[in-house]
Amino acid sequence: MKKFLYILPIVALMFVSACSSHSKDDEDADKSAETLYNEAYKYLKKTSYQKAAETFDKVEMEHPYSKWATKSKLMAAYSYYKDEKYDDAIVSLDRFIRLHPGNKDIAYAYYMKGICYYDQIAPSQKEQMSSKEAYEAFMQVITMFPDSEYAEDAKSKLGLIEDHLAGHEMSVGRYYLQNKEYISALNRFTMVTDNYSKTAQIEEALYREVEIYTILGLTAEAANKEEILSQKYPDSKWTSMAKKLIKKEK
Repeated sequence: MKKFLYILPIVALMFVSACSSHSKDDEDADKSAETLYNEAYKYLKKTSYQKAAETFDKVEMEHPYSKWATKSKLMAAYSYYKDEKYDDAIVSLDRFIRLHPGNKDIAYAYYMKGICYYDQIAPSQKEQMSSKEAYEAFMQVITMFPDSEYAEDAKSKLGLIEDHLAGHEMSVGRYYLQNKEYISALNRFTMVTDNYSKTAQIEEALYREVEIYTILGLTAEAANKEEILSQKYPDSKWTSMAKKLIKKEK
């Protein structure tokens, strides 16, 4: 899966000096937190991602009640993400989401969580936990923040994830079919036709259903699937193959 690089939209806005009137003690504390924050940001710009993450975390640890602490949670997550420390990034994002559900950057936090999982999606033969987690995170972006700037990209990635999940089901189904475990294979192919009908896998999935129903002697079910395949994909090679199977059984 090609790594997705997203430029953090709030970085430039965060790298500023705090100017407000309050007590000298507060000014000293704010300055210390601000100094740490700006130091972490410089590490980030130099691509010293681990050092940046550690320093952003230090802002929160040493100045938990400063305004910089809230910003630092999200920036630490972004730094971990850039360093491909996805688990650490997700922990930071979950913490931000839990503690700051009303923050103006909450949609971005959910989106970044999805990206962290998305970048870990494995080939279709392997376990698809990252695909499922990415799907869930992007669905949260779409349903909770439909008007956000991240919703459209989340939608486009859902399509890619669905195709990937369908590919995984097809791989497992073919394995079962090859080993003559027909019911297990049928369950996998039906999963695709029922849940991933808009993916590139649908034509073969319908054909495999025809094939297995034919093997099992369920001619009516096989004919029904062949009819669906013929109506929706009349020019597909899988339709041609399905017609030959049905004709052979007559």
